[in-house]
Amino acid sequence: MDLLRVILSIILPPLGVFLQVGFTKHFFLNILLTILGYIPGVVHAVWIIAKK
Repeated sequence: MDLLRVILSIILPPLGVFLQVGFTKHFFLNILLTILGYIPGVVHAVWIIAKK
């Protein structure tokens, strides 16, 4: 399941974070990072998935 989340995080970072933690501060932070730049959003999403 984590592999699927990582793949989804590369395609759409907030979706991967949402599947891992739901509507938390990490989800909204990831949306902000993705808006500011795609790469920071992907890095944050993969980090959240690897951490859990």
